[in-house]
Amino acid sequence: MQFASDNAGPAHPSVIEAVARANDGYQRAYGAEAAMERVQGRIREIFEAPEAEVHLVATGTAANALMLGCMARPWDAVFCSEHAHVEHDEANAPEFYTGGAKLSLVSALDGRMTPEALERALLPDGARSFHNAQLGPLTLTQTTETGAVYGAPEIAALSEIAHARGMKVHMDGARFANALVALGCSPAEMTWKAGVDALAFGGTKNGCMGVEAAVFFDPALAAEFAHRRKRGGHLFSKHRFLSAQMEAYLEGGLWRDLAARANAACARLVAGLRAHPEAEIVWPADANLVFVTLPRAMHRRLLEAGADYHVMDGDPMQGAPEERLTARMVCDWSVGEDGVDRFLSLLG
Repeated sequence: MQFASDNAGPAHPSVIEAVARANDGYQRAYGAEAAMERVQGRIREIFEAPEAEVHLVATGTAANALMLGCMARPWDAVFCSEHAHVEHDEANAPEFYTGGAKLSLVSALDGRMTPEALERALLPDGARSFHNAQLGPLTLTQTTETGAVYGAPEIAALSEIAHARGMKVHMDGARFANALVALGCSPAEMTWKAGVDALAFGGTKNGCMGVEAAVFFDPALAAEFAHRRKRGGHLFSKHRFLSAQMEAYLEGGLWRDLAARANAACARLVAGLRAHPEAEIVWPADANLVFVTLPRAMHRRLLEAGADYHVMDGDPMQGAPEERLTARMVCDWSVGEDGVDRFLSLLG
């Protein structure tokens, strides 16, 4: 009954075995190992992007912040949803690694910004002078932090607005695989074919120990990445252990399979919650995370029985039993039907 985070789950055995194999003997350091070349080739193949530049880092924060540092000037605004991960969960890392570019929030009721909201945030042509932050990149979180997923047409519509203003488009894809499986489209359709210029392609939340790929579909944007990664302290000397993880993750479509397992567990969880009269789903649960309100008494019963998840807006153990509190529940690849069914049986 582990629903606290997909970061809390185990790495897949195939990934662990690949890391162990990579530990055998000597290999070139700092990304010069043969496996990194294979990883870049495989990502280019998967995304139908033969010119894409690919670099690996260990964390999603590093991927997003370093990539935005390549895409934004210090005097720019980086436009993101008000619910975006870069806004709420990265401790100002994007501002730090861009040298001061500010995050400019776009209203998004369910986590997904609309073209209309983005247009309002950008202001009319000519409204910005040297007194104001300039137009920097647009960043989209996919899957969003509310559990909703942008469809490819939605991404294309937002990208079109950004490109018309000379802006680049970055995608924070920590849960990219979960969104892709939910939509049933191809990686290319959800990225560069929809106007995305650069993608942080996540592995850590989906069965890896800790690896993310910075994928630049516009190679010109990657010109500074190697320097920024080194200067920022995010270049692994024993880089082979990052490459080994990513290679195993991509092998045989494991990344899709693990995302499908997580999504299926979440769908089962959501169906059970929807069937309960005391449960109210807050936002669309399109992939592998769901927000639901329950009475405090129910939270207390679930948590005391060993369920693990986050209550977002109050103490589940102290207060009126009937007060409704919001839970964030996330399924990783390892949860399985048994864990979901045991949890649902405790709802009463």
